[in-house]
Amino acid sequence: MNKDVARTVIGIIGNVISFFLFLSPVPTFVTIWKAKSVQAFKPDPYLATILNCAMWTVYGLPFVKPDSILVLTINAIGLLIEAIYISIFLIYSDGAKRKKIVYFLLGEFIFWAIIFVITMAALHGPKRSYLVGIICLILNILMYASPLTVMRRVITTKSVKYMPFYLSLANFANGIIWFVYALLKFDPFVLIPNGLGALSGAVQLILYATYYKSTKWDEDEPDPAPEVQLSAGGESSQV
Repeated sequence: MNKDVARTVIGIIGNVISFFLFLSPVPTFVTIWKAKSVQAFKPDPYLATILNCAMWTVYGLPFVKPDSILVLTINAIGLLIEAIYISIFLIYSDGAKRKKIVYFLLGEFIFWAIIFVITMAALHGPKRSYLVGIICLILNILMYASPLTVMRRVITTKSVKYMPFYLSLANFANGIIWFVYALLKFDPFVLIPNGLGALSGAVQLILYATYYKSTKWDEDEPDPAPEVQLSAGGESSQV
């Protein structure tokens, strides 16, 4: 199997894993739908992820970053899924919250549109992927702060009750897959965030192994604040 074929196969596997990670918040939205209210859930992770997906979708366009169609496909799918999540928030939020969401979306769209116009009109060749790639990289690194709160909670409470094993494992696998994908045809903008994602997933698995025995599964603890976990190339969000 040559390098291009291997890269395509790995990218397809990455698309599948990332797709199921995008679907991981579905139970949250089933709860919102049944209650006809967003309750204490926050739209922040989904607003952040929709901008992330929108930027990675631009990055994967053939005239921005050639040979990145699998980055384009999964992030276009993620963009659609996140739009559905945000639509549910809009439907079941009160007037004040709904207005804030709309303003935030408008700000994100303006930012995305400015970057898109600059990329298409003022830049040519590799400069296009450099600009969009740097922005995607910065967004991903900023969003890696959120899983740290989950890991800190595990260390503080010596409990992995609110850090699901299979989600941590899937995030680790997702990071590894996209890291290898970017390594086969060197792409630092996909490589770096997914390397960080794989490292984050590995640390979570180590913490799980360390604190599994000390976890008191039957004790009630206050629910943790909503968190978001992301792995670039294919993004994922967790509540």
